Amino acid sequence: MRALLFGRATLATVQALDAALTEAQAYPVYPWCAYYSGRGGTNCYFANRWQCQQAVSGVGGYCGPNPFYGAGDYASVRAKRYRRY
Repeated sequence: MRALLFGRATLATVQALDAALTEAQAYPVYPWCAYYSGRGGTNCYFANRWQCQQAVSGVGGYCGPNPFYGAGDYASVRAKRYRRY
């Protein structure tokens, strides 16, 4: 009986940790960025170029490819650049 309870508790813990890690690693990386002129900054949340051009229209700036798109997982790119010891 104790083994069954221990097994169920272990399974529940593993499932909870798996769900938490999956949510933490789910960072969407979109293919297009809007680079605003002046001190407007950057917005890299566009699924296609048309959306990006609509966002830049009237405020100035240009659209370009996202440097992180296609480079793999954003978390792995960040982990390679900033190591925590």
